[in-house]
Amino acid sequence: MLAIFHDMVEKTMEVFMDDFSVFGNSFENYLSRLDKMLQRCKDTNLSLNWEKSHFMVKKGIVLGHKISKNEIEVDKAKVDVIAKLPHPTTIKGIRSFLGHAGFYRRFIQDFSKISRPMTHLLEKNTPFVFSEDCIQAFQTLKKKLTEAPILIAPIWDLPFELMCDASDFAVGAVLGQRHKKHFKPIHYASKTMNDAETNYTTTEKEMLAVVYAFEKFQSYLIMNKSTVHTNHSALKYLFAKKDAKARLLRWVLLLQ
Repeated sequence: MLAIFHDMVEKTMEVFMDDFSVFGNSFENYLSRLDKMLQRCKDTNLSLNWEKSHFMVKKGIVLGHKISKNEIEVDKAKVDVIAKLPHPTTIKGIRSFLGHAGFYRRFIQDFSKISRPMTHLLEKNTPFVFSEDCIQAFQTLKKKLTEAPILIAPIWDLPFELMCDASDFAVGAVLGQRHKKHFKPIHYASKTMNDAETNYTTTEKEMLAVVYAFEKFQSYLIMNKSTVHTNHSALKYLFAKKDAKARLLRWVLLLQ
């Protein structure tokens, strides 16, 4: 597919394996690009599945997401299937559910923290007991999916904002921008800490959350102005503190 449309990719269309989308900023512009794409299909004897093809739409399902000009949403049909699943009774069932739910983790704040009771069961030599905590985590994730927010596409002329937080065993962040004084999310991210990280001090954990956020959203933040929000006020003094732990100093240098 890429070989066929190599000169059009990222200019007039996007390709992922056997799925592709043609885009344009006006009706005439789109029609011209669509004509070139269809002519290329004809020239290369590429057959399209017309039942799965949609033309001249302002919103469409692309790779399991509903995409429009400035927004991205979950595919309600896929979420409805996940919402009807019974709770897992085996390790394989947990992996399957977390795989399906994790596909939309960018829409779920604190995904790693919420799913922790279930991911704990995947650890080696852990007996399988789907406890009340697991049931609550399972139901919470399904609820979060059905209430998933609409994420916005980044506006590169505006500064980015990061909201970071840490718990005893996980860190999380949300990347967004402020539109008319209202914060709009672009991407949620989270991860569980490893054994060494769980032994960090509170300040180290909060700093870890900031470092994780910058590493996760690096492609958005490079060469762009950004503001970090944290509920741990001690972090702002680290940049002037010269006798901090080596780990904290490395992180400060990394962020600078």
